Amino acid sequence: MKYKLLITLVSATTFGLGMATSHALQPTMPSADQSMHMNMDHNTYMTQDPAQGLATKTLTSPLAEPGNDVFATLQEAVNQLLQDDGTDWEKVDLESLRQHLIDMENFTVNVQVISKTDIEQGVQVIIEPSTTQAANSLDRALSAHPAMLEQETGWSMVSEKSGKNYHIQITSTNPEDVIKIRALGYIGIMTMGNHHQPHHWAMASGNNPHSGH
Repeated sequence: MKYKLLITLVSATTFGLGMATSHALQPTMPSADQSMHMNMDHNTYMTQDPAQGLATKTLTSPLAEPGNDVFATLQEAVNQLLQDDGTDWEKVDLESLRQHLIDMENFTVNVQVISKTDIEQGVQVIIEPSTTQAANSLDRALSAHPAMLEQETGWSMVSEKSGKNYHIQITSTNPEDVIKIRALGYIGIMTMGNHHQPHHWAMASGNNPHSGH
């Protein structure tokens, strides 16, 4: 009876050890949550900017644009302000830049080009704003852009308001430039010049070149 009990205990112990050893040798299968975590693309991590003392979450993406043009320009300005040790944060004025960018979008998108006619030495375009806001934006643009255009290209830009329409004439005494002016038309003329980016930076950093307009 004692021998039978001893054999039974030894057998049970051996079987238990065997099961434990067998279990230990088998690979452990991850849970559903662990599997999801293992399969994640670990492209999210925290970075610390020693100069700014800011911890930010950095994401990688195949997309370059963070949003529409207004948002993207503002983000670019903010990034440059953060990287510039000379930024005077008491003068920073992102709202002025935002309003200016809204103006640019208005006179780009929210207008109709009613006509485009070749005239002596240039072109005349008639523009109809689609909204009151677009008309106000065009008023502000036409108070500043002609002077910059003449300064940078030597071209003359004269506008006159008739009812709700704007009659704009752009001319040059240079025959080669006349061909360009006629080809560019309204929106091409509005994009002319290298002053846009410097003006945007000046507004963002608190030196608004349009404050008097």
